[in-house]
Amino acid sequence: MFVHTIPNRSSPPAVLLRESYREAGKVKNRTLANLSHWPSGKVQALRRVLRGEAVVEPAQAFTIERSLPHGHVAAVLGTLRRGGLERILHARKSRTRDLVVAMIVARIVAPQSKLATARGLDAETALSSLGEELDLGSADADELYAAMDWLIARQGFIEKKLAARHLKEGTLVLYDVTSSYFEGTKCPLAKFGHNRDGKKGKLQIVYGLLCTREGCPVAVEVFEGNTADPKTLARQIEKLRGRFGLKRVVLVGDRGMITTARIENELRPLDGVDWITALRAPAIAALANQGLIQPSLFDERDLAEITSDEYPGERLIVCRNPFLADERTRKRNELLDATERELEKIRAATQRKRRPLRGADKIGLRVGAGRNRFKMGKHFVLDITDDGFTYRRDTDKIEAEAARDGIYVIRTPVDADTLDTQATVRAYKGLSAVERAFRSFKTMDLKVRPIHHRLADRVRAHVLLCMLAYYVEWHMRQALAPMLFDDDDKPTADAQRTSAVAPAERSSKAKRKAARKRTDDDLPVHSFQTLLQDLATLTKNRVRFGTAKSTTATMLTSPTPVQQRALALLKLAL
Repeated sequence: MFVHTIPNRSSPPAVLLRESYREAGKVKNRTLANLSHWPSGKVQALRRVLRGEAVVEPAQAFTIERSLPHGHVAAVLGTLRRGGLERILHARKSRTRDLVVAMIVARIVAPQSKLATARGLDAETALSSLGEELDLGSADADELYAAMDWLIARQGFIEKKLAARHLKEGTLVLYDVTSSYFEGTKCPLAKFGHNRDGKKGKLQIVYGLLCTREGCPVAVEVFEGNTADPKTLARQIEKLRGRFGLKRVVLVGDRGMITTARIENELRPLDGVDWITALRAPAIAALANQGLIQPSLFDERDLAEITSDEYPGERLIVCRNPFLADERTRKRNELLDATERELEKIRAATQRKRRPLRGADKIGLRVGAGRNRFKMGKHFVLDITDDGFTYRRDTDKIEAEAARDGIYVIRTPVDADTLDTQATVRAYKGLSAVERAFRSFKTMDLKVRPIHHRLADRVRAHVLLCMLAYYVEWHMRQALAPMLFDDDDKPTADAQRTSAVAPAERSSKAKRKAARKRTDDDLPVHSFQTLLQDLATLTKNRVRFGTAKSTTATMLTSPTPVQQRALALLKLAL
């Protein structure tokens, strides 16, 4: 059958539905129906049907009215909900709780200012499906600020819930602090202090993070920017024992945090509170001078336990890392050479023919600045006169320090039956998990800095949002490890490790992923950020079918194998 149009000279053409047939070996046509009264669109549709074509052109069949990145939102929001974080924030659903959830998710998928986050949530200016998934409609920055005020008022309750989930009696708790620079001058928390970001002349805040021994964050606290690390410790002890109700806990902190003064004044008087930390360099030198640390300790092993009357009731675990020793030796030699070059410039200035540098006081000022520039002045012997000066390396001090290269001493009152030597060293080195969290806070993952909030509680809420976002990210990384460059076979790697002092080795599976850039099921290996970007290409589309008055529907793009695998690992379904 076919549609045949017959032109008429003085009237509209005749449109006939006809069919061909064969009779006596000849092809003939006959008319089945007169379609002249049909609209042209209907006739064209019939023609396409008879030819086996689509009834309408694709452009006429449907229109994609809006397309929003969705897969990364589904992954993060799904993990947050599956982990019960919504109910930890508040048992009842509310718009305020949803706004806080939106800020947590946005901190992972697109960390921006609160104003930019609000625009990304608003239905009119949405940058992803996040606002639509939470049914937020319109949102503005003032609403987000109000939600932050609501959140900070609930911080104690939230952290108590997280602690109840992840901490138990006698558990190891990792604690460390860092700082982040601040933009502006109005916030009472922003002070000048030891800037870890390398931003000279910037105000900063200090914040401390409590984590489980695996690195899962449990609580965070913000301090003024000039707060010394050890002074933050008492608040954490009170939090662990008072707010979280833990009677027995082992606090793990670095040598700059858990100092001898803090141990004597704040930790030792408390029953049930133990610690794992390390000695500072002067204390190690004192033990070496007493003959308690000798090279013979490391003839057969890279660690040994000793005792000292200066540390009653404590175990001292002396460790020597040869790789660390080589690095410190290399760095010292470079700094000594750099210091000599600075001193040589000053010596040359005292001997030049025109306007030579004269006067012991003037020479001394220049020499003091030069020799301390690289903090190597202690290794030089100087002789300054009015006419010049000489210098030489103090080889005895250099050799004495070099003998301690790669050596560190861990101190703890925890008995060996509870934590043996190897386990104690591993517990201390577990602080790297907190350092990893801080890297995530500061760099491309969560971007806690720069900080613009003026009110102290808004700054605290901002840091709390980052901690909760890292809580979600931490759980996502655990689940997605087979697809990431992260080592997802650490038990095997740890079992093959000969000593806790030796550098951590990646498992053969992780090395294979890194070399091939493919997983064992032949999918590309991702970093956490590039996997989120891949998931973002799974879009949520609003589709209009037919004319403007026709039905609209929401459709997702078909997930790729990579996206299917990621969602399966997260145990999520779209």
